[in-house]
Amino acid sequence: MAEKTIIQVAAGLIKKDQRYLITKRPAGVHLAGFWEFPGGKRETGESLEECLQRELKEELGIDITHGSPFHMIRHEYPEKLVELHFFCCTIQSGEPQALGCEEWRWVTPKELTEFEFPPADRPIIDMLQQQSERNKQDARNGQTTRPQPKSKPEA
Repeated sequence: MAEKTIIQVAAGLIKKDQRYLITKRPAGVHLAGFWEFPGGKRETGESLEECLQRELKEELGIDITHGSPFHMIRHEYPEKLVELHFFCCTIQSGEPQALGCEEWRWVTPKELTEFEFPPADRPIIDMLQQQSERNKQDARNGQTTRPQPKSKPEA
């Protein structure tokens, strides 16, 4: 049996006013019509950070701050293995435009469940919702926001 191709993907968790930027995959591509955190496949010779900056410029016309790693998930499809590297980042310049996606929206962590995401993104959505709830609880208790620790990759 042939070994599956490993594809590395960089995705941005872009937050503004307690909302995350999500995009809808266009027709004619793998997982068309699903919502996702914007990003794309790493090209040969490119770092994950460079990949994320390039993809967000191509898909949305935005420049981002250097992203900090949040989490990595490995997800197996019948024909390939995908490593999704998620980075927390903010928009440095530009306003989102649907250049390489069908549409985009700003949504709260709670609203993320109202959109159809690929199965590989579900753990990230759960993490963002849990983090949001902890932050709300901390605010009610007068505490500062606790940083989310980097965790081990999901198999």
